[in-house]
Amino acid sequence: MTSSLAAAGNHPVYDYKVVRQFSVMTVVWGIVGMAVGVLIAAQLVWPGLNDIWAPYTNFGRLRPLHTNAVIFAFGGCALFATSYYVVQRTCQAPLFGGWLVPFTFWGWQLVIVSAAITLPLGITTTKEYAELEWPISILITIVWVAYAIVFFGTIAKRKISHIYVANWFFGAFILAVALLHVVNNVYVPVTLWKSYSVYSGTTDAMIQWWYGHNAVGFFLTAGFLGIMYYFVPKQAERPIYSYQLSIVHFWALISIYVWAGAHHLHYTSLPDWAQSLGMVMSLILLAPSWGGMINGVMTLSGAWHKLRTDPTLRFLVVSLSFYGLTTFEGPMMSIKTVNALSHNTDWTIGHVHAGALGWVAMISIGAMYHLLPILFGRKQMYSIKWINVHFWLSTVGIVLYIVAMWVNGIMQGLMWRAFNEDGTLTYTFVESVQASYPGYVVRFVGGAIFLLGMLLMAWNLWRTATVPEPANESGEAKA
Repeated sequence: MTSSLAAAGNHPVYDYKVVRQFSVMTVVWGIVGMAVGVLIAAQLVWPGLNDIWAPYTNFGRLRPLHTNAVIFAFGGCALFATSYYVVQRTCQAPLFGGWLVPFTFWGWQLVIVSAAITLPLGITTTKEYAELEWPISILITIVWVAYAIVFFGTIAKRKISHIYVANWFFGAFILAVALLHVVNNVYVPVTLWKSYSVYSGTTDAMIQWWYGHNAVGFFLTAGFLGIMYYFVPKQAERPIYSYQLSIVHFWALISIYVWAGAHHLHYTSLPDWAQSLGMVMSLILLAPSWGGMINGVMTLSGAWHKLRTDPTLRFLVVSLSFYGLTTFEGPMMSIKTVNALSHNTDWTIGHVHAGALGWVAMISIGAMYHLLPILFGRKQMYSIKWINVHFWLSTVGIVLYIVAMWVNGIMQGLMWRAFNEDGTLTYTFVESVQASYPGYVVRFVGGAIFLLGMLLMAWNLWRTATVPEPANESGEAKA
């Protein structure tokens, strides 16, 4: 359905149907992906849960399902929804591409369902964030090309000459992810569901982490910065603090990020100069990252009072705090001496989820709470009160999760490097696992609390979509 909500006078009629579809599926896949995450967190507390429907529910099979679901299903749908909405509104033009627009939605859902079927079956390339086998990888490429045609075609037919900065970030995300995906997924198929990489050894590892870290850099950072540069000023009803800084932020980020992936391969057979280059570029990356974070936060100058009454704005602004935290922690962990302590420990898990839950999920949730009333023709969400409850559930859940993993990680690193006077290890690996158990319990509780917030969001979405009356003064829509 093409929405006429934006059609007034000479304004174009925008295509909100696909935006609405992707927005609803953002909530659905968020619940699914996070529920799998809570399940595998529970498996580390109660190992017997691995055997529910073994081998399909083993941790080793569900873990890549969780990462793919939260990154590409939840995060991907959020990016499709917001980029399609923002590019129309800022270009004052409906989406370009005709049938390609619904194809991107249904094609992306087919990718997600294919992943949900193949990964529990153990069909995987074993590459981090690139586990999907070659037929699905080809489908991703086709959908992504269609996505690029729709997005850049809309920019090409824009009614105004200026290209708003959010579209620069969305555009960079689309182009960079296409390059990363194609180069890293060059396989030699041997059967319908099995293939082998054309790269080998250290080269394969380097290309994989060039892809892996830049999947974080462009899919989970540049794309969501596009969300930040549109939705934070919109929700705050303030112009972006510094448009000049946003341009510097863009060019610095995309110029530096692509060099940082080698920091995943410290103390390996990768040449030392490449490891050091990855570390140095990671440290330099702190400057543009914090420049963008400061730009977003300072947009609230003169509007800080809104945080008291607007939980949607609270989601968006707190996500920027986690963005700043994560982009400080990442460069610090890339320093070789720090990495010697943190690598392969739960500290890395805490770092990833500070970004995934604190930055990506919270800014996506905030953007969805802004979008959903518009897409369903409402003045606001059904319940502002439950948005506020959701915010606090998310915040408490994240803090419990990441603090538990930070404590576990530092403890593990110290235990693994403790030696007796005769050079033998002070602790066995099993002892470090036993010592980590309380942290796993806290991690499970934190994840469950965050998931509860997503369930409240789904209920709020359903009521917003089905209750036609406008909200009353209490913030609850009339029954």
